Amino acid sequence: MTRVYVGFDDTDTLDCGRGTGKLARWFVEVLPEGCTARGTIRQQLLVHPDVPYTSHNSAACVVIDVEDEAIVPLLVDRAAEHVTKHMIEGSDPGVCVAVADGTASSALIAFGRRAAVEVVSQDDARAAAYGAHLSGHGGTNDGIIGAAAGVGLTMAGWSGRFIDYPLDLRSFPTLTPVSELEAAGMLVVPVDRNVVSPKPTDLVDTQDWLRPRLWGGMPCVPVTYAGGDRWTSIARRAIDPREHDLP
Repeated sequence: MTRVYVGFDDTDTLDCGRGTGKLARWFVEVLPEGCTARGTIRQQLLVHPDVPYTSHNSAACVVIDVEDEAIVPLLVDRAAEHVTKHMIEGSDPGVCVAVADGTASSALIAFGRRAAVEVVSQDDARAAAYGAHLSGHGGTNDGIIGAAAGVGLTMAGWSGRFIDYPLDLRSFPTLTPVSELEAAGMLVVPVDRNVVSPKPTDLVDTQDWLRPRLWGGMPCVPVTYAGGDRWTSIARRAIDPREHDLP
């Protein structure tokens, strides 16, 4: 089994009603046979006056396990077709496809970390993605920057939040037992000072917005202690009418 990362960025416009996150989630529905999606992760990049972006400067990366690495070229073609089909006119889309532990892995990770804190260029992205696939699909092609950075940050495994998961995140009840979250592959992580780990029978208040973080390469649900057998997820969504792509 080989792990592959497919990054998308800048496929939308401010008033189109949907964004790159949704396009990335749709990609899971058109994966070739022999591919299994492990999650779609939103990565936040630098917000700066010198960086053009639609609303929040975020990229999305789909994590996929493939049975045979020979399928990767087909996955590249499918990603390019998907962006071409769903991109919004006026956007500047980019696609990056990279294999875990491949030639470009360390360079992409370093590039992703840079893109989160400093202004980077298309040339920087191309240099980092040498040995992986990186392509622009319209406009200025600036989306290749975020696509490469999103892949790098996801490979690093210590940032981002899941906006899609093998089990429907929207199907978990407001109060979910710790055991149910962990059975679904999510680690419940207390972030209070001097608090013991929750028991399997304890309940997590998801605040109706369960979005695990990518920590240590794992989906983690950060929680604070609420007393008794209750814990509260800290990942509550802020109400912002512009967040059409931040599910």
